[in-house]
Amino acid sequence: MDGTAASGPEVSAAISAPARVIGVLFSPKKALQDVARKPNWLFPLALLVLFSVAATLAINQRTNWREYIGQQMEKSPRAAQLSPEQKAQRIEAGAKIAPIITYALRPLGPVFFVLLVASVMMGAYNLLGGAGARFPAALGIIAHASIPSLLSSIILFAVLYLRPPGTVDLENPLATNVGAFLPDGSAAWLVSLCRSVDIFSFWTLALIAVGFAAVNPRKLKGPKPYAIAFAVWAVFVAVRTGWTWIVS
Repeated sequence: MDGTAASGPEVSAAISAPARVIGVLFSPKKALQDVARKPNWLFPLALLVLFSVAATLAINQRTNWREYIGQQMEKSPRAAQLSPEQKAQRIEAGAKIAPIITYALRPLGPVFFVLLVASVMMGAYNLLGGAGARFPAALGIIAHASIPSLLSSIILFAVLYLRPPGTVDLENPLATNVGAFLPDGSAAWLVSLCRSVDIFSFWTLALIAVGFAAVNPRKLKGPKPYAIAFAVWAVFVAVRTGWTWIVS
């Protein structure tokens, strides 16, 4: 009996880091149960950063920043108050700094996202669900739940290289959210709200729920883990939409 009991954890522990990443896409419950049991976040986070760097290179290679910034300025009501000389100066300055900002900040995006969301979700599940989750487990769950974004990066590469340079809207390059189908000139707050209704966001939220449910299956069962994940998302969307309405 001792030998049989000892072999159980060894079988579970046999899931490697790459297998966990693949499992999140095809067998999420099993993969995330293993993550909750033995947290690991370094490998999936490294993949997220790597794909983010590749996307940054592709964006800068396929974007005419002067043209893009000029197009964005024309959409802004404030731009109508500027003289042609002022517009030209701002476009030139923006074209110089945009690639630098993209190279500097975009690759760090996955790191900040995983750290922030892990902190918020851990607090929400511990407070609202009594999960008793610790930060390493939360980090592992969020890092693995973000794996679907790798697929969105692959789609982004295809869009950037299949379409003519400068024709991709960098604010919403993929038609995976409701905002992509809004008519031009829609209110900024409505655009922000509809962009939040996104296939990949919902996929990630579902994986987060599965992951935290695995941390404490007795207290987090049925629809409860999903309700918590989507409630946190709804609060974030409400705050962002409200802020967009205030400043627009």
